Amino acid sequence: MLSRPKPGESEVDLLRFQNEFLTAGAASAVQLVKKGRRKGSNSNMDQPGLQDHRDVVMLDNLPDLPPALVPAPPKRARPSPGRPLPEDEDPEERLNRHDEHITAVLTKIIERDTSSVPVKLPVSSGVAFPPVFHRSQERQEKPALSGKRSIFAQEIAARKMSEARVPPAGEGTPTVDPPKSTVTCEAPLAEDQASQLPGSSHYFQGPRLVTGKGLMDHEAEQEAQNIHEENVARLQAMTPEEILQEQQRLLTQLDPSLVAFLTSRNHAHKQSVEEATEGQKPGGPSAGVVKEAMVPTSASQPRKKNEQKPEPSGSIALPMTPHNEWLHMDTVELEKLHWTQDLPPLQQQQTRERMQARFSLQGELLAPDIDLPTHLGLHHHGEEAERAGYSLQELFHLTRSQVSQQRVLALQVLAQVISRAQAGEFGDQLVGSVLRLLLDAGFLFLLRFSLDDKVDGVIAAAIRALRALLVAPGDEELLDNTFSWYLGASVFPLMPSQEDKENEDEDEEPPAEKGKRKSPEEGGQPPPDLARHDVIKGLLATNLLPRLRYILEVTCPGPAVVLDILAVLIRLARHSLESATRVLECPRLVETIVREFLPTSWIPMGMGPTLSLHRVPCASAMKLFRVLALASRNIAARLLSSFDLRSRLCRFIAEAPQELALPPEEAETLSTEAFRLWAVAASYGQGSDFYRELYPVLVRALQTVPQELTTQPLRPLAAQRIGSLLTLITQLTLAAGSTPEPNSDSAEGSLSGTPSLITWTQVSGLRPLVEPCLKQTLKLLPKPEVWGALGPVPTACLLFLGAYYQAWSRQPSLCPGDWLQDMEHVSEGLLLPLLSQPTVSSLCDSLRHCSPLCNPLSCAPAAEALPSLVSLGCAGGCPSLSLAGSASPFPFLTALLSLCNTLSRIHKGLCGQLAAVLDIPGLQNYFRQCVAAVAAPQLTPFSVWALRHECHLQYLALSLAQRAAALQSVPASSAALLHGLALALMRWLLPGSEHLAHELLLSFVFRSEFLPEKTSGGPEAADFSDQLCLGSHGDAGCGRGALLIQACQDLPSIRSCYLTHCSPARTSLLTSQALYRGDLKQLPALLLPVPKELLLPTDWPFLPLIHLYHQATDSLEGLPSADTMGTAMRTLQWILVVESWRPQALWAIPPAARLARLMCVFLVDSELFRETPIQRLVAALLSQLCQPHVLPKLNLDCPLPGLTSFPDLYTSFLEHFEAVSFGDHLFGALVILPLQRRFSVTFRLTLFGEHVGALRALGLPLTQLPVSLECYTGPPEDNLALLQLYFRVLVTGALCPRWCPVLYVVAVAHVNSFIFSQDPKSSDEVKAVQKSMLQKTWLLGDEGLRKHILYYKLPNSALPEGFELYPNLPPLRQQHLERLISGVLQSGVSET
Repeated sequence: MLSRPKPGESEVDLLRFQNEFLTAGAASAVQLVKKGRRKGSNSNMDQPGLQDHRDVVMLDNLPDLPPALVPAPPKRARPSPGRPLPEDEDPEERLNRHDEHITAVLTKIIERDTSSVPVKLPVSSGVAFPPVFHRSQERQEKPALSGKRSIFAQEIAARKMSEARVPPAGEGTPTVDPPKSTVTCEAPLAEDQASQLPGSSHYFQGPRLVTGKGLMDHEAEQEAQNIHEENVARLQAMTPEEILQEQQRLLTQLDPSLVAFLTSRNHAHKQSVEEATEGQKPGGPSAGVVKEAMVPTSASQPRKKNEQKPEPSGSIALPMTPHNEWLHMDTVELEKLHWTQDLPPLQQQQTRERMQARFSLQGELLAPDIDLPTHLGLHHHGEEAERAGYSLQELFHLTRSQVSQQRVLALQVLAQVISRAQAGEFGDQLVGSVLRLLLDAGFLFLLRFSLDDKVDGVIAAAIRALRALLVAPGDEELLDNTFSWYLGASVFPLMPSQEDKENEDEDEEPPAEKGKRKSPEEGGQPPPDLARHDVIKGLLATNLLPRLRYILEVTCPGPAVVLDILAVLIRLARHSLESATRVLECPRLVETIVREFLPTSWIPMGMGPTLSLHRVPCASAMKLFRVLALASRNIAARLLSSFDLRSRLCRFIAEAPQELALPPEEAETLSTEAFRLWAVAASYGQGSDFYRELYPVLVRALQTVPQELTTQPLRPLAAQRIGSLLTLITQLTLAAGSTPEPNSDSAEGSLSGTPSLITWTQVSGLRPLVEPCLKQTLKLLPKPEVWGALGPVPTACLLFLGAYYQAWSRQPSLCPGDWLQDMEHVSEGLLLPLLSQPTVSSLCDSLRHCSPLCNPLSCAPAAEALPSLVSLGCAGGCPSLSLAGSASPFPFLTALLSLCNTLSRIHKGLCGQLAAVLDIPGLQNYFRQCVAAVAAPQLTPFSVWALRHECHLQYLALSLAQRAAALQSVPASSAALLHGLALALMRWLLPGSEHLAHELLLSFVFRSEFLPEKTSGGPEAADFSDQLCLGSHGDAGCGRGALLIQACQDLPSIRSCYLTHCSPARTSLLTSQALYRGDLKQLPALLLPVPKELLLPTDWPFLPLIHLYHQATDSLEGLPSADTMGTAMRTLQWILVVESWRPQALWAIPPAARLARLMCVFLVDSELFRETPIQRLVAALLSQLCQPHVLPKLNLDCPLPGLTSFPDLYTSFLEHFEAVSFGDHLFGALVILPLQRRFSVTFRLTLFGEHVGALRALGLPLTQLPVSLECYTGPPEDNLALLQLYFRVLVTGALCPRWCPVLYVVAVAHVNSFIFSQDPKSSDEVKAVQKSMLQKTWLLGDEGLRKHILYYKLPNSALPEGFELYPNLPPLRQQHLERLISGVLQSGVSET
């Protein structure tokens, strides 16, 4: 016998096995038999069982013959050669005759007629499921059925037989009683009528509790009925009072849980009967039967002995009684049925302990003690089941559910929670930040995973939650409303400006490593780490943009999802230039948005709800491209050229909003965004090629503006559209002014680069169209309610006039007399009457109320502000009395000052008339309050935005004052006020305002016209003030007054010094100049730099000294002495001027920081402090620092800007003093100043412990000590280590009065106070040291030192020694000394 093939054998082995089998001639193990053998074959001819073996299905009660079929085309089968077909027989008929397939049988099924069959409604049941039949139960009452059938089939057949015995409704006679297990809704049962109590409407419907369950089958029902009749008869014999009395007695005796169970069961039975009764319709076919009995059919069946009885419910009150006959209820687990109980009562919190926050389905925060009904869907079987609402943890759990509806619900609730949290609805009710908690829990990536879901509902909910997280409410509205302000189109990027704490030490890393760590794409930083620092960067690292493009392009979501996606993209584009570039370069994203949401032709939309936004213009898409164009001029050029936005702009600007086949609001918003996009492109000098085509459209739109302004009140959308239109023509006018006339041969035209396609002649006719609009709006100025509705329209009109005259003055081929005469006309007919109106004065009065500098709390960060997710925090809109509010005077007054500056710069003769605006009392009061402000508000995204616009108003006012001061004298009070404002403005400027800082330093800060003190007795007053100070003895001609006079003479040199050290980088300066001067060809972007910090430090007057110090420490050779000397002297001169005449400008700098900057002068060079000018200037500044009103504010323990630690600086200062001072008294005064008793003991330990050699060089006389000697001697020293150092330097001679008189007095005073201290609370160690010091002092050989230590009384700098001595010791000290002396003598005698 051949073996089977084994694993590993190949086909060659199989062929070899086959040859061996054939060669052997053995019989095969398997015989092949064909089932379908034809009749013509010889074998098995007489066996009918083998003929026509087909797939035959036999069904009962079906006819044998198949139905007649529709004739089909004749089949052309090829006959078998062994058995030819008869010629007279149709093959199709023969095939159909022998075909017994199931399809041939089922084709004759005919639906029976049921028109005469009565319809019976299903019998209502009181149980949740039909009674379950158990196999263990005996079926004695059911007849045996023939055949082998399943238990289920037998049960169904028995039920059909039982139903057949009952006549259908309507067929029986009225006398037939209904079954005992049913009740009627018309009258009580005949047998229960006797059971009705007299005088009561209630009757008994048979036994409910006693069912006979457990008795024999033939006795159960009869026994239960007998008990029921006895109970009814007994109740009928009792009066109602006796029944109530007996009821109360039973209630007191029974178990309360049993009573509750019976009550709930009776209530459930009544409720089911009532529901069934209400469900019956009068006259219906089944009006007789309402509800089946509550007892299941299997309840009357006897139990087997081996069945386990259900455990008693005990104290658990369940809404139903579990039976072991129910499916899977043979073993009742009560702990698993707790969820079927009623909710436990809500526990009232007795303590102030924190509880978990719970939210409703609308994201509302629910109170801990609120009791809501369960039908609201806010209760669940989690923790604290009695409390309504969902916690954040439970919502997170639902977002991972396998049921899509639960995921959608959880994401929707989380989106609502985030929206309410950002709106500030939770306030201080929650501990911590909701957004921070969600982000720390990974909510950001949960949303990203949900975007990859296959269910559209989950994707929509995830996008809505992503929008709620990223897009803060009110931010976009604020930026849109302020687009038409003075430079309102340029904004700061919404990206984090503060690095994480882990990156604080990045400056210590090498540049290469820092660059690697700072580039996440190169370093492969994971998205969670990126999101921890910057949420937007973390999202972009997860391929968010391709997914959003796929959703827009492929899934075609609904309008709400499309708007949410566009809002998210707008927020991403506002993040930074990098994010905007990634949005632009995402494959097919911009193309999809342009094609789908900015089509040039579309089907007109009806008035109903929009079903789809695809192939319909969308204003949000236009806004997205406008925000992208803000990021860079290159992006704007690519949008216009590569994505065919030119045709889109022409399409939506050429038609008026009412002519677009869109909803009115959407059409107006789309037109507004088209104007804004064109204005942004025109800011770069782009988009001017189709100005000639759209010129009639713009003229027609400007002509309709006066008519629209007559509508009272003006709609907000219309006001924004008019403001955007005016901003557009303003930028187009500037573009025309940036290029001279074609026939000009000036150098400006050759250097301007690509000439603009707009010429001056094309825009010169726009002013007559705008002036009527401005005059019409100014008439509404006295009406505040109407003026507020105008929005940016008056501001945009004033800015257009300024740009118009600026561009006109740049045309060299035109006659200057034309524009000068026109300016005079505008000034006399428009501006001067406007400035004389009392309404302008009231606007100036409201500046203080809307200023972030005067009200720093108005710019406080929002409660949900996160460092990693920047938002302006304008939830719910800005208050009316705020810089961005509807009643804010800042935009109008800023535009007014801008126009006045433009006219005064071009026409010098108008300076005096227009400068009258600076004399308005409200504006003067505003300037005074700004000067008195100690520091700028905390840098938040909103405060940065608001502070920039406030700085614009202040700079324009100062610029106008500077031009007026060049032609006429400024009053002393106004000059000092304006100069103080300029000094304050220098420390408030932000990145992007480099041009303003440069102009202030160049033409205002160091102008002698704004230092009226130099000619009004300021130097003399300074000398007199110094002479009033006790102990001040200066040489004549070398006082502070002479130094101030010299500083005023050196103002040009001082200005050059500060321009060298305080000017920003050249690239930033050129970019800022292009923005503020309107040089469109040189403007790289409207997106400002990230405002990580202020443009200049708060202590900017000390900045040249700080630069000198860093240069000296970074390089060994340093700068030449001439440059160092000049820079240091000019800086000290200016600081002295500011300290003397503008002290409020330095109030923001702590006195300790000023002292540290003065110490840097001595650390710069070993010879610099010896120069006489430096000595005098430092001495004068030190005396100002030691004034009685300044000295108490000197705190050396607080952290100082620019210093890691003041003790470290003091240590370096001591080392430098030992090396190069050579006993310089001024140097020594700075060394001694931090040794005051109220300062840290670290400074004194450093000197007396580590640098004892410096004591020999500290020869500062007592008369030159800048502060009082009592600041060093009191209170008594309590540091034991320092006291021991004092005593050691005194005893060893390292400290003597002729070398260091000041510190000698200090050491003697503290040692004397210590050795005679008799504090009973002193420790044993202190007492031992006291005793030792006193004994050693008594035994000193130096009689003078011993007398000084023992007889010291009080410090007195007027005496040569510096202190007074007791002629005799006080009695207490004498007694204390004698006790110690006797002890010393006794010890000495014993030793001898």
